[in-house]
Amino acid sequence: MRIIKNIILFFLAIIVLLLVAGLFVKKDYAIEREIVINKPKAEVFDYIRHIKNQDNYSVWNQKDPAMKRDYKGNDGEVGFVYAWESTNKEVGKGEQEIVRIVDGDRVDMKLRFKEPMEADDDAYMITEAVSENQTKVKWGFKGSINYPMNLLLLFMDMEKELGGALETGLKDMKAILEKQ
Repeated sequence: MRIIKNIILFFLAIIVLLLVAGLFVKKDYAIEREIVINKPKAEVFDYIRHIKNQDNYSVWNQKDPAMKRDYKGNDGEVGFVYAWESTNKEVGKGEQEIVRIVDGDRVDMKLRFKEPMEADDDAYMITEAVSENQTKVKWGFKGSINYPMNLLLLFMDMEKELGGALETGLKDMKAILEKQ
């Protein structure tokens, strides 16, 4: 009986220690990747402003080709909402809304994840002319994980996981655009 009591106290101490540590663990993260595409800026921007095109290059959109998709508004315009629902836990359920467009330069989106975990993140894509026929595209995410779930940041390498997905998506986008 005493051994069981000590084991329970040990696990309770670990839980308390983790919860206290969570008070000091960062809650925010920001990830950005970039690539140069051998196409004029106007052409690249016109492609990225349309959220439906993400089905062609986004790692997450490609994880479940059978996921349910729903669209509200005009793609490529502020207010357009792309919603998805998947039984694949890596895809889950959520929506993405275009919240701001700086024509030719930047698209800002709000991501609202509903399953498997609720979160609101900001995403953006920026285009910069490198030359007449080359465009740098930056794709980034900014988010926050509330206490006590922020403890996950101790065990997850967001830079590697999220950054890797952005890199793959940008490489796929480059291949698509350069074939056109």
